[in-house]
Amino acid sequence: MTDVFHPSTDLAPSASHGHEQVVFCQDRQSGLRAIIAIYSTALGPSLGGTRFYPYPDEGTALADVLNLSRAMAYKNALAGLDHGGGKAVIIGDPATHKSEALLRAYGRFIESLGGRYITACDIGTYSEDMDIIARESGHVTGRTVPNGGAGDSSVLTAFGVFQGMRAAAEQRWGSPSLEGRLVGVEGVGKVGRRLVALLAGAGASAVICDVDPGA
Repeated sequence: MTDVFHPSTDLAPSASHGHEQVVFCQDRQSGLRAIIAIYSTALGPSLGGTRFYPYPDEGTALADVLNLSRAMAYKNALAGLDHGGGKAVIIGDPATHKSEALLRAYGRFIESLGGRYITACDIGTYSEDMDIIARESGHVTGRTVPNGGAGDSSVLTAFGVFQGMRAAAEQRWGSPSLEGRLVGVEGVGKVGRRLVALLAGAGASAVICDVDPGA
């Protein structure tokens, strides 16, 4: 639990990124390899989801978490939340690497940050995973409804994207209607597939793509 994996020196986060803290986590017993990035806590504890993804190398994972955590700071500020920006990535294929032991080890790392980072769902993680992480840390949101959470946040995320499209349509074409419009959707996972359903219900057509043929 105390082990930390270190990227090569050329992967060390640059000071130009402006992050307050970047934590590299490893638990050999469960196979956990994760990076937690806290961009800012100026407005409050950093908030951002945990992405579970088969990154090709640590450098790619680090670049992703640095960019995502920085974006979360702006996202939370624009939403008027009392939260700073943070994000985490777990390196591995969730279909084969995810386990209760791994998620609980990850939860212990989150807890060790003393509330500076609050996690939630993202690509490759679900409300049920948050329930497991919450067994080790109180700094978790997005839990299942039976366990006191709000459930799957992708429902609201897709609805928010849909409403954003309607607002953009009104700005561009003078009407919020998407009927007859052709929309490109990149990624049809938890959010994208719900967005496609909303678009179809509004009379729009969609062209979709995804790195997962099954999706």
